[in-house]
Amino acid sequence: MSAITIEKGPGKPLYMQICDTLRQQIMAGFLTPGTKLPSSRNYAIEAGVSRTSVVAAFEQLQAEGYITSRQGSGSYVTPMGSLDVVEPVHEPRKPGSEYFQWKTLKPDNQSGSADMRLFPYRQWARCVAKVARESPESLVQVIDPFGDRPLRESIARYLFEWRGMKVSPEQIVMTAGSIDALEICIRTLLKENERIGLEDPGYLSLRNFVKNMGLSPIWLPATREGTQLPQSIPGKKTPKLVVLTPSHQFPLGGAMPPGRRVEFLNWAEKTESWIIEDDYDSEFRYAGKPIPALTGFDRSGRSIYVGSFAKIYSTGLRLGFLVVPPALVEDIGLTLSRFACKASVSMQRPLSEFMNSGEFYRHIRRVRRIYSERRRALVQCLQKELGGIVTFDDHQAGMLFAARLPDRCDDIAIAKAARADNIMVSALSTYYAGRNKQRGLLISFCVYGNEEIIENVSRLKRILEECKP
Repeated sequence: MSAITIEKGPGKPLYMQICDTLRQQIMAGFLTPGTKLPSSRNYAIEAGVSRTSVVAAFEQLQAEGYITSRQGSGSYVTPMGSLDVVEPVHEPRKPGSEYFQWKTLKPDNQSGSADMRLFPYRQWARCVAKVARESPESLVQVIDPFGDRPLRESIARYLFEWRGMKVSPEQIVMTAGSIDALEICIRTLLKENERIGLEDPGYLSLRNFVKNMGLSPIWLPATREGTQLPQSIPGKKTPKLVVLTPSHQFPLGGAMPPGRRVEFLNWAEKTESWIIEDDYDSEFRYAGKPIPALTGFDRSGRSIYVGSFAKIYSTGLRLGFLVVPPALVEDIGLTLSRFACKASVSMQRPLSEFMNSGEFYRHIRRVRRIYSERRRALVQCLQKELGGIVTFDDHQAGMLFAARLPDRCDDIAIAKAARADNIMVSALSTYYAGRNKQRGLLISFCVYGNEEIIENVSRLKRILEECKP
């Protein structure tokens, strides 16, 4: 049998080196079927390794079928039939090599990203540890398909105190984020080819999701007077469901006027349609009190509220929730029984503890103050550096800023150049489905400190000057 070269030290375990060498020798025909291998003790002495490593290698080869063990006789090479010689697979290139470089993952600019440098990790860890000590079963067991009962009770209190909504825990359904929430609603309320009303401009991910579900979108133009009602669009049939962002329209910003909210609620009641209210970043209003949720004014039970924790924590938590009217609770439960609940179980009880301890609210107040300062810095920089190029409406809310550009500007090319320079912006025109597209940039500011914002705007000015038509 050929000698084996063993490389000791950090790297591949010794037993794997032995295993790989013997496997290659068997497949190459150097060790023919029926050949008896040395005993593990002798092999260990010859290779200069422990017998434990050799035994582990033999057991692995036996499990893979390369050798067989005969009690009291030893280990033998198994007949393999006719095999082509297989070249050993090269090791994956390691990070840091000239061929392989890790790329820093950038936060998603779809609807703004939280600055995770501000997250109270120690306080969160204490909540997780407390739950692990006192009720460890809640980290792994699913008792209710609607989600953890204590968390739903905490969310009900939060919605009453912060959003003016009086709901029971029985109406709350935990989800794996906003898209999962929308999927549950659509599977419950719509069939293939049925019509759904979507804001224009609006979420790219929602637009793609609706397309993949085989639904027929009706585009509802978003204006300064609020999203247009379906009945005001000539030639369009009534959708069975509309998705709105009334507290802070995405991506243009601005709140839907009270009169338009009432019109939508009356429309839903009259046509027996449904409204999904996506309240994606209502916590981040920097002047005055949070705007009450549209669902809080619904007396006919035609609206469904979608909430998410992604803007407070991060998208990595993958937790959101639905608030459904009592008449839909049973139907939603049936949908969950058919397609299962996707919400993470392990983080639900710790999140309830985090909310009940007060850390959740302290975190919101702290980051809202910091984000407000960053928004103010961005506004001042835009006015100073880009006042003659961009225009904007300061709604004093949200985690993104929509800056309008002249129609002659190619916002897609500008956004591409900015992202190449590590500036988080998106082309505003890409969020439009219709032909009347507003050119502009969607600028993220929450993830940057004030000095970073000043530097980014300065670099963005140079890019805009270079991209002039």
